[in-house]
Amino acid sequence: MSLAYLKTVAFFTSLALTLSLAACESFLDVQPRESVADNQTITDQKSAATALNGVYSALASGGYYGTSFQSIGYLGGDNIQWTGTQSQVQEFINHNVRADNSTISTVWSSIYVTINRANYVISKVPGVTDALLTEALRNQYVGEAYFLRALAYFDLARTFGGVPLVTEPTLTATSNQGLPRASQTETYAQVLRDLEEAELLLPNPSTVTTNDRYRATRKTVWALKARLYLYQGNWALAEDYATRLISDNTNYQLVTPFNAWFANSTRGTRESVFELFYNGTTEVNGHRGQWQPTANGGTRQWAPNEALVSLLTTAPNNAANGRTTLIAAVNGSSWYGNLYYRSPGSDPSYIFRIAELYLIRAEARAQQGKLPAALTDLNAVRVRAGLAASSAATQAAVLLAIENERRLEFALEPHRWFDLARTSRATALFKDPLNNTAPLPASRLVLPIPISQLQVDRALIQNEGY
Repeated sequence: MSLAYLKTVAFFTSLALTLSLAACESFLDVQPRESVADNQTITDQKSAATALNGVYSALASGGYYGTSFQSIGYLGGDNIQWTGTQSQVQEFINHNVRADNSTISTVWSSIYVTINRANYVISKVPGVTDALLTEALRNQYVGEAYFLRALAYFDLARTFGGVPLVTEPTLTATSNQGLPRASQTETYAQVLRDLEEAELLLPNPSTVTTNDRYRATRKTVWALKARLYLYQGNWALAEDYATRLISDNTNYQLVTPFNAWFANSTRGTRESVFELFYNGTTEVNGHRGQWQPTANGGTRQWAPNEALVSLLTTAPNNAANGRTTLIAAVNGSSWYGNLYYRSPGSDPSYIFRIAELYLIRAEARAQQGKLPAALTDLNAVRVRAGLAASSAATQAAVLLAIENERRLEFALEPHRWFDLARTSRATALFKDPLNNTAPLPASRLVLPIPISQLQVDRALIQNEGY
């Protein structure tokens, strides 16, 4: 970890002590808010709850799902253009990200802050003695922390490849110096270990009377398992875990019309498996300012590119209340993204939607040669978007149809770059930034380790090609 990161941890540890003393609300009555876990503040049920809320707060921060991390998924694909002047942002679009890029430094540090807060909950909550902290509540808190740490390491692995695996609280400035990078395979194995722990600790869905879309549950664990197994090419298990959620059609459904899951300031619909809550005052989602035009109080620094606008505004993708509602235009010409539009910034950040589970299962089934079943899942998503059933007939055609469907279904969500990277399709679609006549090298499917990390810890080794 860098000195800057460790200072950040120390700052928030101090801040948490103040916040935990001031906290008076019941954990079950509040949405996640700013706080942090540490070994001094986790002493009873209330401080344990405050500490766990701090993990969610880090997850929702501007450096993580609040803005910066998601921008990697947007900008690295082929849907979005950058309208500003900062050359470091254009590096993602050009696939020429440098190790001194400020966004990757922010993302790395923000995700490790999330991990460190989760580590404190995992380490300290089991030892707390408080009659109010029942065994069921203790297991729930620790299970949620395991899930959040799993998600954090999953995001690090798919962005940077292998990373240092820190599973104990950071206590001093030198606690983690000299810790070597794990491989990407080893990092994904850590993700799975954490998910297995979370699944054991979180309540059985059959015993839960409500379906929480803002906090980790056993169903959220299944969603991440499905995504993890898809990335690893374990098609049978990806299909299995996706099916667990799709089959729960009491709680999860493809809502209609398409924009019913985000339009009209709605939140927490049956479309949602896991989304992050922002209240627009003390918890602000920074996406709106990046997407909305100046006429709406934004900067429109991210915008749909010509290719995406063309796809979404021409038949068959321009069905009323369909995916074309993801974008809008000022004076009919200046197009902008309209998924994040609430003022102030209280839009949710969407981490899992049931549509993704349908498309995960479709891809997993196609990879296993189950083409009719794959098409059934693909077409469920297409019909909801106002489209006719796919005419794909061969395995290759079905897989390409699923890829193209994911491109539009998640046009303004951070999937496109990671989809193209995990399948290595990016090497066919993009050019080598150093040689425009050659394909993008496979080494560019992960980003460089931030130079700020390499400078303070000689045990870290830079990714190949950077």
